[in-house]
Amino acid sequence: MSTFLFDKIIFGPVFSRRLGVSLGINLLPTDSKLCNFNCIYCECGWTKDNQKFDSGFYSAEHIKKSLRTKLLQMKSDNEALDVITFAGNGEPTLHPNFNKIIDDTIELKNEIFPEVKISVLSNATMLHKEKVVDALLKIDNNILKLDSGFEETINTINQPVGKFSIAKLISTLKSFNGNLIIQTLFVKGKYENKYIDNSTEEELTQWLKLIAEITPKQVMIYTIARDTPTEELEKVSKEKLDEISERVEKLGINTSVSY
Repeated sequence: MSTFLFDKIIFGPVFSRRLGVSLGINLLPTDSKLCNFNCIYCECGWTKDNQKFDSGFYSAEHIKKSLRTKLLQMKSDNEALDVITFAGNGEPTLHPNFNKIIDDTIELKNEIFPEVKISVLSNATMLHKEKVVDALLKIDNNILKLDSGFEETINTINQPVGKFSIAKLISTLKSFNGNLIIQTLFVKGKYENKYIDNSTEEELTQWLKLIAEITPKQVMIYTIARDTPTEELEKVSKEKLDEISERVEKLGINTSVSY
């Protein structure tokens, strides 16, 4: 299937299934994906082999200037805005000045759109960096990915670059003391002649166990809605997503479902 890249630093606003009217910020190159995951469902396509994570970034100053211009234009035009969302062509926390960009964004939103929230969609791989964690603790919606409770499944669905440890990830997620949102994409289908389904009872039992340990303030449950780089993936049904949501709610955790 065809996939796409965001060709601008600031994009939208668009209506987000999970967040409302969202103005997007892409901290990554506009001509290629830059990510340390290679998710089989990624709307931006495949991660390139031998990818370098230390070049091709826009400067913090350029991003701040672009965001200020867009926010002032929206304010002047009386446009609605619920949230500023860091997403784009890969993993936003890879940007070497991520913490400064978050501080700049907080400053601009307080000046121009004080009621607006700030969200970051992250794969949670850069939480070993203290500055990244500090930045995420400053925002409204610290949204971190956990697509399975099993390391083998994560290695299949998300395909992390380099060595991945789910035990280390869960320990780090727990260190937020509930000040985070977990997002999980449920998907099924075939990839490289292997059947994948992270919504089976075995998968859900382990995932729910970890959700109970992490105690996030919210869990966002969704399934694929756009083209994916491999053609043999399928949506998980709305009925199944609702069932999963009910099981999370029984843990006393607020849950949202997008289909």
